[in-house]
Amino acid sequence: MTTLPTPPPGITVRPATLDDADAVCALLNEIDLLEIGRADTSLTEVEADLRHPEVDLERDSWLLLDGGRLVGYGLLWDDSGHERIDMDQYTLPDRQQVFGHLFDLMEARAVQRAALNGAPRAVVHMHLTTKPTTDVDVLRGRGWRPVRRYNVLTRPLSPAADPVPSPPPGVTLRPCAAEEDRRSAHAVLQASFADHFDFQPRTYEQWLHDVDADRADWSLVWIAHVDGIGDAAAVRTHDNRASSGWISNLGVLREARGRGLGGHLLRHAFGHYAAMGRDRMGLGVDTDNGSGALALYEGHGMTLDFAVDTWELTRPAGS
Repeated sequence: MTTLPTPPPGITVRPATLDDADAVCALLNEIDLLEIGRADTSLTEVEADLRHPEVDLERDSWLLLDGGRLVGYGLLWDDSGHERIDMDQYTLPDRQQVFGHLFDLMEARAVQRAALNGAPRAVVHMHLTTKPTTDVDVLRGRGWRPVRRYNVLTRPLSPAADPVPSPPPGVTLRPCAAEEDRRSAHAVLQASFADHFDFQPRTYEQWLHDVDADRADWSLVWIAHVDGIGDAAAVRTHDNRASSGWISNLGVLREARGRGLGGHLLRHAFGHYAAMGRDRMGLGVDTDNGSGALALYEGHGMTLDFAVDTWELTRPAGS
């Protein structure tokens, strides 16, 4: 039987439930204010995380409370079914004992999940802003290291500057109104990102869970059909962030690249959201992406908002 580490004095630890989503969202926004200067986490994002199909809330979530005050939160999931484990954690910056205890719990669970998958090691990833409240020196001392950087880019919108563009010749855009459209968008995005860093294949059913299909606005997901190729590009956006509209994924099949599809989908999203009354659009991009995505977005007026690093920890599954 595994013996769990003892919490710091005055701290209680329990799993999260869906009823905790409001408190978790408030904690994340408190940390957002410290790290990026604004509250940028929506309740729907937190609820979707807590419903993640690869999360067992009883074993893969942690709330750390000082009395009735939530001071730390962790969530862990396993999309790979093998060695790759993902985690997300937040602790208030003046609670270093809580930080250490949460990492003890999460790292141990990550190793356990990898071992249950039959993997010889756990390769754990999490994301931190480049100006985190987390003490990175302590992280490095625990064996973590940054392995990738993502830029969060934004761009102002206005109906006058961002009309919805006409599609290029031979290209037709349609929203994901029907089941077959959603399946096509899934197939295009999976194929487009298959050779990207940290890509984890997702079945259609898993993808629907990932995008929180029951709450998704499918009119904000578009597919580009190209004559002679078929469905060749897709963009998935959502409108549930307080500060901006958001582009979650934009992918173009390899055989259709170089035709301006990425730029057209980007401008289409800009124009659509401007017409909806949104004044800003954002997205995240891998700075080492070999497809030229960063240059594409910067070429369409998107600029750096803040940056996020992927941190990695590797542990033997028997540790």
